[in-house]
Amino acid sequence: MPEAMKSLDAALAAVRNRGAEMLALTRSWVEINSFTQNIDGVNRVGALLREAFALPGLTCSVIPAEGFGDHMIWRTAAAGAPILLVGHHDTVFPPGHFEGWREDGNNKATGPGALDMKGGLAIIRTALAALADAGALEKLPLRVVCVSDEEVGSPTSAPHLRETANGASCALVFESGRAADAIITRRKGVGAMTVVAHGKAAHAGNNHKDGANAIWALSKFVTAAQAMTDYARGVTVNVGEFHGGTSKNTVPERAECKLDLRYETVADAEALVAGLRAAAEAAAIPGVRMEVSGGANRLPLERTDASAALRDEYAACAKAAGLGHGEAALLGGGSDANTVAPLGVPAIDGLGPRGAGFHTTTEYVELDTFVPKCEALVRFLWGRLA
Repeated sequence: MPEAMKSLDAALAAVRNRGAEMLALTRSWVEINSFTQNIDGVNRVGALLREAFALPGLTCSVIPAEGFGDHMIWRTAAAGAPILLVGHHDTVFPPGHFEGWREDGNNKATGPGALDMKGGLAIIRTALAALADAGALEKLPLRVVCVSDEEVGSPTSAPHLRETANGASCALVFESGRAADAIITRRKGVGAMTVVAHGKAAHAGNNHKDGANAIWALSKFVTAAQAMTDYARGVTVNVGEFHGGTSKNTVPERAECKLDLRYETVADAEALVAGLRAAAEAAAIPGVRMEVSGGANRLPLERTDASAALRDEYAACAKAAGLGHGEAALLGGGSDANTVAPLGVPAIDGLGPRGAGFHTTTEYVELDTFVPKCEALVRFLWGRLA
């Protein structure tokens, strides 16, 4: 057997030897509440991550964030275009709502972040530890990014992620593994806009003509905005909140609505935002001023020739590890893959352990998928050794 294959076999054996450790790490991280706004909890998990990722040849930078927990970036010193591994350690449930780690004795563990995505972080860490065991970690140009605000759209981490991703050869994102281990190559982009109509108050009985009805103007905008949904193109506009007025006998001087936007291409994102701004301007009536804020928060993860080739490369490693290796259908929700892909970095997602129920109190992970998912990553990284 060639020496390189012997070393790969040693790295795969290290993964299997570390299987119990991988589950124990996941459990220890899940048992700490790291709701995005629970900064103390997020940073407690971050401290445990730094301890776990303290591997030979891997250095860590901690990036404080205003209003959020710390972000972390690990690097190796190897030369070359880096491989980017991406994760997050914040979760969606506030303290007391959904807590703890529970195994059902039937290959499942339930808990906040078990799937989304502390399990994915454990796979990254164990793969790197196994490569270190085999003497290969220091030879790989790697960047590992773990952020603390992904669940709210990565408002403070996105600039750091983009900076780290510049020049990367590829990006692998370890969000929740999908059914049949399908690899994600497409995600819709996500946008948010707020439109405020500023009118003029007046008594509805005595001085109606002196008022300027903000609700009327904003209602005209809502009708135009909702009409921009185009299912054939994968574009949706949802006006999810509408507030305005003070009493039925007062001409309302203020009304506000909030919109959720989804789109499949960068071109559609740009056209949609421009169209909504134009619709707000057109909806104004005499005496009402329209104020528009927001736009495209996350551009879409689009499938490209380069990302399709990356998917095929990773799929071969997944197949060799005994996993499914198909391609996921387009997803409506965004992730940090959406942040790096518009930079021209080939990106794939959904590489974490398999499970279901993320963002619900029934979130679970399939325990027997940890080792093969980790083996797939080790195989991929081994194949990228110079």
